[in-house]
Amino acid sequence: MSGGPILVAIGANLPGPAGAAPRATCEAAVARLALLPGLRLATRSAWWDSAAWPDPTGPRYVNGVVRLEGCAEPAALLAALQAIEHASGRVRGEANAPRTLDLDLLAMGDLVRAAPDPVLPHPRMQGRAFVLFPLAEVAPGWVHPVLGLSLAALAAGLPPDQDCRRLAE
Repeated sequence: MSGGPILVAIGANLPGPAGAAPRATCEAAVARLALLPGLRLATRSAWWDSAAWPDPTGPRYVNGVVRLEGCAEPAALLAALQAIEHASGRVRGEANAPRTLDLDLLAMGDLVRAAPDPVLPHPRMQGRAFVLFPLAEVAPGWVHPVLGLSLAALAAGLPPDQDCRRLAE
């Protein structure tokens, strides 16, 4: 169980159910996250636009992060996130493939967990501008519990070629 802030990254770059734009799919995911039992939606970041990775010629992503508060068991929360993805038309296939919705459990308080899934904190979050920039909006004082680095320090270590910009609300 986790009692600290629960941080979830949201992203989409393909049309969702009934052709919904990626941003609309992300907004709908936020609404579904707010309904998870035992959790409360504390805040949501702005939406960010980022290049697809590893192939920047693919459709661009809409990204954001939410902060939830309450208690959850990591595996049960991961299953709930995957159910929301599935309801949004997510089909799991090749890694890093375009998708209708991607929900990544970034962190649950200061919980460190190498196995079983979900691994916490998310093992690749520190190298992704599209995660760190919106994360700084919802949890500005967050410190990576394994690396001991602040969000500012993690962002300073990002490669300069990451194409990520904040969208207008």
